[in-house]
Amino acid sequence: MVQLSVNGARHELDLDPRTSLLDALREHLGLTGTKKGCDHGQCGACTVHIDGRRVLSCLALAVAQQGHEVTTIEGLAAGERLHPMQLAFIACDALQCGFCTPGQIMSAVAMLVEVDGRRRLTDAGIRERMSGNLCRCGAYPNILAAIRQVRP
Repeated sequence: MVQLSVNGARHELDLDPRTSLLDALREHLGLTGTKKGCDHGQCGACTVHIDGRRVLSCLALAVAQQGHEVTTIEGLAAGERLHPMQLAFIACDALQCGFCTPGQIMSAVAMLVEVDGRRRLTDAGIRERMSGNLCRCGAYPNILAAIRQVRP
């Protein structure tokens, strides 16, 4: 049995020890907001937070997350109130097909926590820190605008 804390709720799952966190979230917990893109850690569509840090869930084993807090895009909002980054993505039309959006948002939120207001991020700095999240539609200018709207 694997015990996971996801979005503040405890879950006990009977998983194969080789099950990725991504598959546990999607297939066993029904949290399909985290997307399966490349399944090789190259696209960022599966980005979640583990103890507040961004992690590619396709590369993380579910069993290794016992004792840690996992947050998915479903857990980012406070009830019906969307997170400021989610609101900014909507306001800036930073989602075209929407497939990469959950990973982009999760990565952007964690990125802003990582810099913790110690410095003002330039556009180049944002692009560099978000380089692991790919958008096939090319919505990068709007994604950048959304992050700029929320950044300190």
